[in-house]
Amino acid sequence: MEELTFYSYPSCTSCRKTKKWLVTNSVKFKERHLFKDTPTKKELMEILTLTTDGLDELLATRGETFKSLGVDVGELPLSEVVTLMINEPKLLRRPILTDGKKLVIGFNPDALKGMAK
Repeated sequence: MEELTFYSYPSCTSCRKTKKWLVTNSVKFKERHLFKDTPTKKELMEILTLTTDGLDELLATRGETFKSLGVDVGELPLSEVVTLMINEPKLLRRPILTDGKKLVIGFNPDALKGMAK
């Protein structure tokens, strides 16, 4: 299995719950601070290929950052939306966990069990 990458933000409750779950279940992972070590364009594109709902799964549409954009992301080319997410990592739902084959977004113990195998 490829190494599990855990994109998180320390003050995020879901991130803390997920990290606790990973540690408690002895799952090895590499943690990356979502705002200090933002995924690259290539990494975000790879993450998007693992989603079932594309951008809807990755974008934090209820957050103030998204609302303050005042744009319809459905009208933008994918490359522009990805650039927005890199420039404004608060647009990303968190945490994001991936091993390159599977993806878990948010705190989801059932999905995490699939990652731990």
